[in-house]
Amino acid sequence: MAINEDIENQETGGRGVRERLLVLQEQDRAGKDEGTDKGRPWMVYFSTFVAVCGSYEFGTCAGYSSPTQDAIVEELSLSTAEYSVFGSILTFGAMIGAITGGPIADFISRKGAMRMASAFCVAGWLAIYFAEGALALDIGRLATGYGMGVFSYVVPIFIAEITPKNLRGALTAVNQLMICAGVSVSFIIGTVVAWRVLALIGLIPCAVLLFGLFFIPESPRWLAKTGRKKEFEAALQKLRGKDADISEEATEIQDYIETLQRLPKARMLDLFQRRYLSSVIIGVGLMVVQQFGGINGICFYTSNIFEEAGFSSSVGTITYAILQVRYCHGYWRCTVDRAGRKPLLLISGTGLVLACITTALSFFLKVYDLAADAVPILAVTGILLYIAAFSVGMGAVPWVVMSEIFPINIKGVAGGFATLVNWFGAWAVSYTFNYLMSWSSYGTFLLYAAINAAGMVFVITVVPETKGRSLEQIQAAINTE
Repeated sequence: MAINEDIENQETGGRGVRERLLVLQEQDRAGKDEGTDKGRPWMVYFSTFVAVCGSYEFGTCAGYSSPTQDAIVEELSLSTAEYSVFGSILTFGAMIGAITGGPIADFISRKGAMRMASAFCVAGWLAIYFAEGALALDIGRLATGYGMGVFSYVVPIFIAEITPKNLRGALTAVNQLMICAGVSVSFIIGTVVAWRVLALIGLIPCAVLLFGLFFIPESPRWLAKTGRKKEFEAALQKLRGKDADISEEATEIQDYIETLQRLPKARMLDLFQRRYLSSVIIGVGLMVVQQFGGINGICFYTSNIFEEAGFSSSVGTITYAILQVRYCHGYWRCTVDRAGRKPLLLISGTGLVLACITTALSFFLKVYDLAADAVPILAVTGILLYIAAFSVGMGAVPWVVMSEIFPINIKGVAGGFATLVNWFGAWAVSYTFNYLMSWSSYGTFLLYAAINAAGMVFVITVVPETKGRSLEQIQAAINTE
């Protein structure tokens, strides 16, 4: 009973803070933004560059197995089953990283979590480089997967916490751009260098990240949460520029964190309390839509899809790699801060539905021996449209929104849970894709079309627009009840 009374009192105080934050939000909409939002200090950009080296490392890990399969199997005399374990164990490592990444980032800091993830990736790449059998390969792949899982959570969170609100969406979206770049570059380089050399190349992003972390500040919001007021103010000043007035932003951050810290420490079950339920539904729901729409099944088996459709697998896959980076770059340049989160999600969802229907039509024609000449054209068009549509919205925006909606007192637990759901979805889709294709090739893509259509309904009815609002304002608005 005492706990319930404390929580009620804390909620009353929280509503006062929320009211003040919502007033600030209305001032922002009226065009009264001052100071830091108008500046673009170089330290924010440099800190983002250092952090997204972790995103590039993520892509490097994910893109390693595809171009190296034949060489590894031949040199180490692996069976198909052994190589399948090597390829898929990455996802299990990432799931472990997702579970532990949030609490670790809360405990040892955002920068500390990135250092730890880098160390796991370095150890993993070295294990792969020196491997003489399946066991060393699997240990190395598991270690790099763990690093991936931690990076997938901590990088967008760190960027969201250091950037002013007018830059936050665009800079957080660079996370997805660098993942795409890492995957595509690894695939292309992997076709011309030995698999052991490609493993050594995977060390480069880790080295840049570890070196760069010495020169960038810690997340101001994490410092404020841990009670390091002087370090918090110094970090915020360094990020905003030495002549910037940080008083208003610092007060807003501290007021919100002080209110949140009066609440009990978050546990996994706390995520399902009424005050947090909206944030959890939004964050986890977007991860479900992102993964169960079919992205990993299509990415992992792109060459097989092209082969079955009668198109050159090498040409199709390289085209896929180039277009993935091209459309991610186009998405970043248009910026989610100009277009908004919801419009990009809905545009992306529309493209994904059309792409799945187009691909389903190609396989339907093939199964029933209709319009044979149109089958490869429709299949290639559908897959490339899918890649483009995913890259401009559904690929990056869920991570941007996830980094914005969780209050800082549950951000570690909630972010880890959402990332775990994401990785479970990645495993489930990649594992079931071949079984679904055996059941019905066109039915598989119709199923993905239906899931993406349901995702659009979810975005329209549940997901809020967060463009141009501070993290504190977003969280106050979502958790008003």
